[in-house]
Amino acid sequence: MALRPVHVIVKAVDAAAVGRFWAEALGWTAYRPGAATYVGPAGGLVWPHPVALGVDVVPVPEPKTPAKNQVHLDIATHSAAQRTELVARLRKLGATPADVGQGDVPWTVLADPEGNEFCVLEPREVYRDTGPIAAVVVDCADPRAMARFW
Repeated sequence: MALRPVHVIVKAVDAAAVGRFWAEALGWTAYRPGAATYVGPAGGLVWPHPVALGVDVVPVPEPKTPAKNQVHLDIATHSAAQRTELVARLRKLGATPADVGQGDVPWTVLADPEGNEFCVLEPREVYRDTGPIAAVVVDCADPRAMARFW
């Protein structure tokens, strides 16, 4: 049986507010069936969604530490103009520029209102059909060993 991830967890002190941010960021809907806020495509709460990778924003008692997260989302774009507009819209929603040591790269690194980093990618053909979430990125010391494990 193949592994199919169905959601990624984002931790937040104010899960409802961060859930609304991610819903606006992805063009999706925030659902609040309990303490956590689930973010997924419009059309009602469907979990697990048959196609999309949902975002589950779970409440935590303490804010994020200054250390960068080991897992983050890459957001897809389809043109340079759309990328520029998306970054501007995300900034208006409360995203802030983030420096995680990326140096000079063609994508934009931002953080959500509680400091969870994510990247807005430049257009890439490989992510043309992914939907708004292009990839879930894991920062690790030995990517080959991690890949072999998974």
